[in-house]
This record gives sequence, C-alpha cells and structure tokens, in this order.
Amino acid sequence: MIQIINLIGMAFNAYSLMLIAYILMSWVPAAQNSAIGRMLEKVCEPYLGVFRKFIPPIGMIDISPIVAIFLLNYIHRGLIIVIGKIYFLF
Repeated sequence: MIQIINLIGMAFNAYSLMLIAYILMSWVPAAQNSAIGRMLEKVCEPYLGVFRKFIPPIGMIDISPIVAIFLLNYIHRGLIIVIGKIYFLF
C-alpha cells in the first residue's frame, strides 16, 4: 500500500516539476523551441489550457499556472485520502 502511495506521490511531483520547468521556459523563447521545450508543451499545455480558458491574465502576468499547480496538489492529497480510506475498509 505504501508503495502505491509513494508511486502516486512521485508521479504528481514529477508532473508538478514539469509544469514549473515549462513555465520557466516560457521566459526564454529559444528554450521553448528545443526538443525538451516541445515535449513539455505537449505534456503540460493540455492541462494548463483548461485553466487559461477560465482565468484571464492580469496585465502581463498569467496566474493560471499557479492555480493549476495548487489544484494538482489538492487532487494529489485527495487521491491519497481516498486510497487510504478504501484500503482501511477492507
């Protein structure tokens, strides 16, 4: 059971780090055109695109990635709670 929770935690942490790397790469246009930048765009943009539809930028600052990372953290915590409750039911 602990291995499953650790694996889920590592997956969520890895995706959070990918989101942060993608956000930081947006400041450097040359980095976005690299192979890593294109790969991160394919992985991160579908998730971030959902938030960009509902949260408009404030001036030149896009706060949707911050909201996306917070929601990802809450989903992770909620999933751990649900898995723990299901595990202790049986």
